[in-house]
Amino acid sequence: MKWEQVREQYPEQWVLVEAISAYSKNSIRYLDELTVISHFPVSTPAWKEYKKLHLAEPTREYYIFHTDHHTIEVKEQKFTGVR
Repeated sequence: MKWEQVREQYPEQWVLVEAISAYSKNSIRYLDELTVISHFPVSTPAWKEYKKLHLAEPTREYYIFHTDHHTIEVKEQKFTGVR
């Protein structure tokens, strides 16, 4: 699903999505295809579900966005801590 379709289907909602197709350019992650996992009227339960999913499968690309945003892009940050 494209972001425009997500916005139309879930107006004024917080959506928890997984990136199906994405690419990076100049430290920005562009998300082409998304799957909506859940939608919420407020952000707190969205973050709780995100944390649960991310702990279970940390290699998958989960994101939370509000559908009021016309476009989405994620700034990539280099990890400099200890793993």
